[in-house]
Amino acid sequence: MANTLNLPVGIENFEEIRQLGFYYIDKTRLIEQLLQGWGKVTLFTRPRRFGKTLNMSMLKSFFEIGTDKSLFDGLYISGNKELCDEYMGKYPVIFLSLKGVDGLDFTTARRMLCAILKNEFDRHYYLKTSDALTDEDRTLFIKMLQGSYDNIEDSIRMLSKLLFKHFGQKAVILIDEYDVPLDKAFQNGYYKEMVSLIRGLFGQALKTNEFLQFAVLTGCLRISKESIFTGLNNFKVMSITDSRFDEQFGFTDGDVRKLLSDYGMDSHFDEIKEWYDGYHFGRADVYCPWDVINHVDHLRDDSDAKPQTYWINSSGNSLVRRLINRADSSTKDEIERLIAGEAIEKVIRLDLTYDEIDNSIDNIWSVLFTTGYLTKIGEVKLPDSESYAYKLVIPNKEVREVFVLQIQEWFKAVVANENDTMKLLSRAILDKDEQQIARQLNIVMGRMISILDTKAPDDMKENFYHGLLLGLLRGSNPGWLIKSNRESGDGFSDILIKPEDPDAGIIIEVKYAKEIKGLDAACDAAMAQIKDKRYDEALRDEDRCDILAYGIAFCRKRCRVVGEKL
Repeated sequence: MANTLNLPVGIENFEEIRQLGFYYIDKTRLIEQLLQGWGKVTLFTRPRRFGKTLNMSMLKSFFEIGTDKSLFDGLYISGNKELCDEYMGKYPVIFLSLKGVDGLDFTTARRMLCAILKNEFDRHYYLKTSDALTDEDRTLFIKMLQGSYDNIEDSIRMLSKLLFKHFGQKAVILIDEYDVPLDKAFQNGYYKEMVSLIRGLFGQALKTNEFLQFAVLTGCLRISKESIFTGLNNFKVMSITDSRFDEQFGFTDGDVRKLLSDYGMDSHFDEIKEWYDGYHFGRADVYCPWDVINHVDHLRDDSDAKPQTYWINSSGNSLVRRLINRADSSTKDEIERLIAGEAIEKVIRLDLTYDEIDNSIDNIWSVLFTTGYLTKIGEVKLPDSESYAYKLVIPNKEVREVFVLQIQEWFKAVVANENDTMKLLSRAILDKDEQQIARQLNIVMGRMISILDTKAPDDMKENFYHGLLLGLLRGSNPGWLIKSNRESGDGFSDILIKPEDPDAGIIIEVKYAKEIKGLDAACDAAMAQIKDKRYDEALRDEDRCDILAYGIAFCRKRCRVVGEKL
């Protein structure tokens, strides 16, 4: 019988999931691994939507004094009784998620950071009346509650000091999405101010804090140590290339098979693997949890539901836009190879600062890798060097859709708006200048990035070129009435055009040729189809008698044009 438990779509609070009985895929082995590989400060870098916040919430529930220990009943960690007895519910915890620190200017972002800090102070409201604190401590804490504590850089360290006085135990500090404030600052032009603030906040809390037991941070990018972690000793970074903890963020094959089995959806495994698997963390092959949970939830309502781009829709995908906007001919060729399912080789920098991203196209490739748009399938040793390049691929169908969508948007915004080219194309169509039509279309296709999968069926490729030509004509000729797949005569013409001249009409039939040498034959077939199916009838019914017909054949980035007056 299918599982009746609700799926935690958008729920990132471990306590809420466990108390309300939502379905939970057990990642509590993370606690055991964390304690066995002890580090004063540990940073996990993973792409967005891979369970970072839920895992941090789980750590909070495990370590915090006063926790409900029954939350972990039946989970992996409960089997390690010795570890649970020693660590569960034994520490004061400071838990901050910085994903909400945003703003168009530094003042707004700083105010949002202060609000997040204040919420954490409120969670420890009991300190206001603690007998273990001095009058001066309590006065200071009241200022923190009221938001009138001026030294924001020292606020986390100060809270850990007050917690130590109250409990007699050092604090565990958890900072989720630590790099979001830096990302937003970079996008909005106040990066230096935010770096200075975060450096001070983390330096006080993590480097010179005698009241710190240990700290865990999560984020998407591994910001270079020199930027905000200067002088921090015993600092471990667990990136997507590390084998340690590799199965604790994201779903494994086993996780997904069990989830589908529990909900009676085993038959959907292959499609979920094709769309949402393909990420490689360390030695583990993992799925994006956000996608899997959303799709299974969708399937519960509609067993015929098709996979959707859930991960794409949860972000602006600005990094892919950056890459495409800056792409030269070599980069366009690499993007085309990726979309066709091939691997490219790139030297990757795992530590960057946000203000370095746009310094080179190579840095953008590096960020695309660390944020999940590309994944590693191997390494290649560089000649005359001890360094390696990563073999990178697009992980799955969903991320391929990101690239395709952004390429289409770029094409509309850039290529289709090149007025000189479009004017020459339109004029050539009216003048029956087949060579000029072909020349301008070849120029356009040479500039664009092909998104045709080599394994796609021929009719799909033909549809692509049909859509490409239709978009060009509609975008550059507002005075033309352009119809697509319009019924006329004994069939449906690909493109039917009514120019401003009431006597004129244009018919275009598009064909795809598998090889360049087949372009002429494809053009002839298109012209024969126009005549055999009498596509000109709809135009003649409106008394348009000056009719031009074109057969246009495409093969990769080349085209051939045949025209005739009917």
